[in-house]
Amino acid sequence: MLDAIIKEFGLDDEALSIIPLTQGLINSTWKICGKEHAYILQKINHTIFKRPEDIAQNIDIISAYLKTHHPGYLFVSPLQTADGKSLIYKEGDGYYRAFPFVAGSHSKDVVKTPAQAFEAAKQFGRFTKLLAGLNVSSIKITIPSFHDLGLRYSQFLTALNNGNKERILQSATLIDQLKQWSFIKDQFEEIKNNPAFKLRVTHNDTKISNVLFDEADKGLCVIDLDTVMPGYFISDLGDMIRTYVCPVSEEEADFSKIEIRDEFYKAVVLGYYEEMKAVLTETEKDHFFYAGPFLIYMQALRFITDHLNNDVYYGARYAGQNFVRAGNQVTLLQRLFEKKNILENIIKEEK
Repeated sequence: MLDAIIKEFGLDDEALSIIPLTQGLINSTWKICGKEHAYILQKINHTIFKRPEDIAQNIDIISAYLKTHHPGYLFVSPLQTADGKSLIYKEGDGYYRAFPFVAGSHSKDVVKTPAQAFEAAKQFGRFTKLLAGLNVSSIKITIPSFHDLGLRYSQFLTALNNGNKERILQSATLIDQLKQWSFIKDQFEEIKNNPAFKLRVTHNDTKISNVLFDEADKGLCVIDLDTVMPGYFISDLGDMIRTYVCPVSEEEADFSKIEIRDEFYKAVVLGYYEEMKAVLTETEKDHFFYAGPFLIYMQALRFITDHLNNDVYYGARYAGQNFVRAGNQVTLLQRLFEKKNILENIIKEEK
């Protein structure tokens, strides 16, 4: 099947090898190595992305806008078939697309230094800033209600009523803590009704692996635009805080290792502000700290909800994995609140 896909993208004459890169929950990815150039081939998971055509349309709109208004920005546009399509559908198999591989670039799986956190935050901020003039209503919603905290809280309450009774009893302490933090959800409802909060073109999946770096470890651009949608800046900033400032991931079961690294937090603030400071409203700037609790709390809700629903969304490689993930994120949020004054002072220095 892959040989036929490669041929439709016109790469069959130079393809020498096909190297699998990932086979994860979302998209499957391969590197196509040719005589002189390399390419990235992806199969889109249309179980999660119900309308891959909308993703392709979003990327086309963004690509055209950046070429016109910011031609110097490195945007990795998808390849097109002979009949001008950037998305190939194979009956019974799925949707495929291909991109040129950026020579001299690399991505990272883990943030190891504040400098890397700064570069990544700067790139995500730059992406949103450069698209500030694009009509946000022209961008399709690829995952409905993806970062709707009100919906996530409602799903949590539904799981408390209809979920696994034994797991509900075992999770009582976590559940009580998440209920006590429902004010985070209430703040989000206020944000949605506040015209000072602007809907912007946001990436919505700002983990470090979605940034390309050059050989000097400087950020080049952002990639993996499947989740680019209209959204609030707190989604992008919050996910960076959630995934950059702690030395361990959401999979860590030893919660004593969970901490907030001030220097990484400051790096995210500096990098994002370098691009977005002049773009954000004063009200948005006043909610800079809130971005962290917003995203961490939402992820905690999603993990515990999946645990109570018998792991139907994320799945679990071992019994109780989503319970551990939820506890991890609750601990991370506790650590964030413990340092609130220190972190707000960091923000204030840059504001």
